Amino acid sequence: MLKINIVCVGKVKEKYFAEGIAEYAKRLSRFCEFSVIETAEENVNGLSPSAISEREGKSILPKLRGTVFALAIEGKKYSSRAFADELKRLTDGGANEITFVIGGSYGLSGEVKNRADGLISFSDMTFPHTLFRLMLTEQIYRAFCINAGTPYHK
Repeated sequence: MLKINIVCVGKVKEKYFAEGIAEYAKRLSRFCEFSVIETAEENVNGLSPSAISEREGKSILPKLRGTVFALAIEGKKYSSRAFADELKRLTDGGANEITFVIGGSYGLSGEVKNRADGLISFSDMTFPHTLFRLMLTEQIYRAFCINAGTPYHK
């Protein structure tokens, strides 16, 4: 079965975000093996934002598996249908594991972005990473529904 991972920095503290992510994770279980892998958020006083993202990147890199997409504002923008097509192209091509990476407050390190097979952007806007985790989980579910022809995607 296909594995889909989200590697992300920090924990979801808001109950409503956690419940939403859990709901979509449950729905995804019919399509794939889905997991969220959290790494520690660096809160080191005196470090620059780039130093913090570099430290977080060091903990992210060992967790990256399969085809990797980093979420970054400079990434490629997809419609929901195009995103579904991309996932289908990968799975039809033999991919058995896909990992999406969400950085912390200061974004992803250059090392993580360079390791990625692609960069994806949802918008030119900036979102809280816990909200974005829910948005990404929903879009992954929507992509599977589009590809399966279910009525979820209207």
